[in-house]
Amino acid sequence: MIMAIVLAIIVVASVLFHIVNPWWLTPLASNWKPMDDTLTITLVITGLFFVVINLFVVYTLVRFRHREGVRAVRQPESKSLERWLIGVTTVGIIALLAPGLVVYANYVKAPPDALTLEVLGQQWQWRFRFAGADGKLGLTETRFVSATNPFGLDPADAAGQDDILIAADEVHLPLGKPVNVLLRSHDVLHHFYVPPFRGRMNMVPGQIRTFWFTPTVAGRYEALCSQLCGVGHPNMRAHVVVEDAASFQAWHNALPTFAPMQENVRTAAAAGAGGSLPERGP
Repeated sequence: MIMAIVLAIIVVASVLFHIVNPWWLTPLASNWKPMDDTLTITLVITGLFFVVINLFVVYTLVRFRHREGVRAVRQPESKSLERWLIGVTTVGIIALLAPGLVVYANYVKAPPDALTLEVLGQQWQWRFRFAGADGKLGLTETRFVSATNPFGLDPADAAGQDDILIAADEVHLPLGKPVNVLLRSHDVLHHFYVPPFRGRMNMVPGQIRTFWFTPTVAGRYEALCSQLCGVGHPNMRAHVVVEDAASFQAWHNALPTFAPMQENVRTAAAAGAGGSLPERGP
């Protein structure tokens, strides 16, 4: 009886805790309310199973407790009970998985007019890239990665010459514009996550992962790596600024592109090599 009472108290206390002190997500700042709805469905279904299963255990502890002169009757199997358990479990699993599969299918299928943003993760920093005036991102290869070309863009690819590169921990996005996020990692497993956007995805080395969202509330939001990636993991943070279209365009127009940056690197290298030559006399 003691176990039954303790278990019943745990069930009641758990339910009251979620009523008195409810668990809430961070305020939503994107179009992904379906993501919140899916989490709510999961919480309700798992909570219902938690209550029902534990109250059933309480019932069995009380109903079939040890009493003098009473012996339990062995029942090897019950076809009827098995059918009920299989049916209820199947319905529960479908109710848990189906909404998530529908939401995920939409989550990775960006609208055709979405702005493309590439996010590059590397221990322990973020970099960002936009397509240039041609609307195409240039090709990248690991063999081109260097201190002066951290994105690994192919210098011979014409599509990458006007790519806009952001080697900083802040990126801006226009309010109300769909954004298709492409994710790459240079070294280990990272995870790009902006909680108010409900946008998150693993970044696997050697793969390009993608998801999309539409920012709906202007503001400055923290982006973080939510996958343990080494000793500097807690400091791998960035900020996403959502602003009106005019402010975004002004910020966007001031960003450097790949071709001039590479030209500056070549000029600096040439100046460094020439600096060691002796000066000519009169």
